[in-house]
Amino acid sequence: MLIDEKTLDDLLAEAARSTRLRMNLDLRDTPQDQSQRMLNALLPGTELPIHRHVETSETVTILKGEMDEIFYDGPQGKEVERYTLNAALGHYGLSIPKGVWHTVEVKKPSVIVEMKNGPYVPREA
Repeated sequence: MLIDEKTLDDLLAEAARSTRLRMNLDLRDTPQDQSQRMLNALLPGTELPIHRHVETSETVTILKGEMDEIFYDGPQGKEVERYTLNAALGHYGLSIPKGVWHTVEVKKPSVIVEMKNGPYVPREA
């Protein structure tokens, strides 16, 4: 699958039609692939609760747009670090260590690549 400007624009258009203001595109070859690899289109105003991944780290790479990845000291906690992701500025992505509480603040319509080990597990506190 070629990931080009049309792919990103189409995914952002789908996000705009979603009440959640985000949409993902599964990049796995088969449902049996136990990794999580996806494009995620996010629009300003989308709300992603503060969460963590207790079994795996997460890698996020931005392809288009601008957003902040924010780390916290707990689920309702204090902000401890903030990273602006913007490919045009040379801020391409980061690795989020397992167990770190985090969320995003989308500044401009954005598309990221998200990668995590293991099958999808619903969010837990």
